[in-house]
Amino acid sequence: MQAKRHVFVTGGTGYMGSRLIGELLGRGHRVRALVRKGSEKKVPAGAEAVVGDALNANTYKAAVPPCDTFVQLVGVAHPSPAKAAEFRAIDLPSGRAGVAAAADARVAHFVYVSVAQPSNLMKAYIEARAEVEEALRASGLKHTIIRPWYVLGPGHRWPYALIPVYKVMELLPSTRDSARRLGLVTIRQMIAALVFAVENPSVDERIVSVPEIRRASLH
Repeated sequence: MQAKRHVFVTGGTGYMGSRLIGELLGRGHRVRALVRKGSEKKVPAGAEAVVGDALNANTYKAAVPPCDTFVQLVGVAHPSPAKAAEFRAIDLPSGRAGVAAAADARVAHFVYVSVAQPSNLMKAYIEARAEVEEALRASGLKHTIIRPWYVLGPGHRWPYALIPVYKVMELLPSTRDSARRLGLVTIRQMIAALVFAVENPSVDERIVSVPEIRRASLH
């Protein structure tokens, strides 16, 4: 029988977070979701809303216990090279705050959605996420790092036009590795990968890259 988890989620009202929370609740897990004041009603029914500032661990760390799993999903919506300053102002401090809050609560497992790397594209985004990864390693928390590149789904459909290009690149030896590392994944695959990470905690560090995300499925 699958162990039931008590999960703390930041970014729980976002693109991935709301879908993940719904799936976790449907599988019998308990969920607390960090939200800004006034957004409590956006949390999926059945989850407990925790009001706080994602950039400041002190505003919510007392509400993390007794959760055994922490999922960090806060980030700038629709990342692009033009949002470099926002990555430093939101993605980086929120990630560090999540790590600090989880470490303070001594959670058993931390799940972090990072970004595929290395790449010559989106350097500021990758740098911010990589710094959070380093903070996570330094914390000593057991963790899973999931590294998608672009997640396809409602409101995120324009890259579907690139699928034929990716297929060609994956056939060519000179571009095969980068095409697979920076490939496209679906929102359903991402949710499946996140659920797997929650239900199967890492014993140390686990990196889940695009090929592994694509193989994820909900059972």
